[in-house]
Amino acid sequence: MAQEIGGHSTSFASTGRVDRWWVEPLVTGAGFLCFVLYTTWAMFQASHYWSEAYLSPLYSPLFYIDQTAQGAAPIAHAWFGEWPRWWPAWLPPSPAIFILAGPLAFRMTCYYYRKFYYRSYFATPPACAVTSFPQKKYKGESALFLFQNIHRYTLYVAIGYIVILSYDAVMSFFKNGDIMNGEFGIGVGSLVLCVNVVLLSGYTFGCHAFRHLVGGRGDCFSCSAGKEHLGHKAWKQVSLLNARHMSWAWVSMIWVGFTDFYVRMVSMGVFTDYNTWD
Repeated sequence: MAQEIGGHSTSFASTGRVDRWWVEPLVTGAGFLCFVLYTTWAMFQASHYWSEAYLSPLYSPLFYIDQTAQGAAPIAHAWFGEWPRWWPAWLPPSPAIFILAGPLAFRMTCYYYRKFYYRSYFATPPACAVTSFPQKKYKGESALFLFQNIHRYTLYVAIGYIVILSYDAVMSFFKNGDIMNGEFGIGVGSLVLCVNVVLLSGYTFGCHAFRHLVGGRGDCFSCSAGKEHLGHKAWKQVSLLNARHMSWAWVSMIWVGFTDFYVRMVSMGVFTDYNTWD
């Protein structure tokens, strides 16, 4: 039953706001759900993740490769060789299964993502100055949500992922992905992979956890004999990225999905990749 406290209703979604406050949580919730559905679908395809010299970011790094899959990368790109025999028959032989947990954990524990999915999916609260979904007791980030505390550690996984994707971007400038012996060139896919690294770097290195890593331990930035402390300079640069962290989060996420889609379409022969090799 709705109650009033200080003249304000405590019923769910009650508010004095007259704007369309519900648009943002609705759009962000639907947008992220679409991304999750697409990446889940792409992960279980286990095929068409490689073309020419392009490797989908959803499948990198390639721990193992099933050479019987359509659109699979050459076996030389596998870290540990052919697909293992111990793999369960009910699971598709998809390299993406091994690696998506890392980047997903980084995003799901990100401060911005926590803000949006608490609003969009749990309505706690759905927006500023809007009454939350009724709860008997405020539990905070406890129980299942304790995993949010691993965010600072998933940062290192994300940085490692940036390094690997940077290598993939460089590889995309060599025919067949052969950096040592392949013909140097450039294609539309090369540019797509490079933009992907730039956007993911902007998101990762603008992260609150990275900002704290760079300058969070400094108690006095001005205590450096009249010169600006190096840590303070780095912290300010990270803060510039952090100011647009929400934008970096969405643009980089959408571009990851687009990059996989582009590589997949080229691999399937739906798109023509214009490059200097052909």
